[in-house]
Amino acid sequence: MEYTVQKLGLLAGISTRTLRYYDEIGILKPARINSSGYRIYGQAEVDRLQQILFYRELGMNLENIKEIITSPDFNSTKALNEHRERLLDKRKQLDLLISNVEKSIALTEGRITMSNKEKFEGFKKDMIEENEKKYGKEAREKYGDEAVNKANQKVMNMTEEDHKEVTRLAEELAKTLAEAYKTGDPSSEIAQKAADLHKQWLTFYWSKYSKEAHAGLAQMYVDDERFRAHYDKEQPGTAEFLRDAIHIYTQHKK
Repeated sequence: MEYTVQKLGLLAGISTRTLRYYDEIGILKPARINSSGYRIYGQAEVDRLQQILFYRELGMNLENIKEIITSPDFNSTKALNEHRERLLDKRKQLDLLISNVEKSIALTEGRITMSNKEKFEGFKKDMIEENEKKYGKEAREKYGDEAVNKANQKVMNMTEEDHKEVTRLAEELAKTLAEAYKTGDPSSEIAQKAADLHKQWLTFYWSKYSKEAHAGLAQMYVDDERFRAHYDKEQPGTAEFLRDAIHIYTQHKK
């Protein structure tokens, strides 16, 4: 079966403008142009559009999607299985969030009581979801799906006591880093204390610590504008100072 731009747009639930843009950037070309000058799409193009929309749903940008689906190594069956697994994970997250919202509604209406543990489970899930939206793409590209999934599972296994401790560490790290920055020396004792606190904080989220990954993350704090803005919020240059301190820390750590 063949489709014009309008018919394919209706089928996929996207605008004709979007399809024309996909053609312009080369991510989805029509199978042919008919004698009237209309773009005509066949089954292969429908299948490719499905893949594009799957990846878009996962928050991936068009440039990366194009790189993936135009690669000679691209395997559509493997990609569909990966989409399925990610959608199943998302469904589990949504089911838990819906359950917690329903319990919260019942709680406010006085129909049930919700334990602090149940509230905390929902909070952890919300935190993972927010991190995935903000940093999931970069983290998965840099460290791989397995590492990120293990980190998310570690967060889900976190107890309220663990959360209190990691919050305390984050606060102590921020205070120590601010004091260390004033010295201007990333190799100073207080700067190295900040690097160590950062490592302790990381171990609550990472399933396995490595010096190389720690140093790589520190570099990302500088390269990624969002992380840089976070650390430089109070004092510009803090992200680079922390990176340098962590690099010294990891080089001298046995």
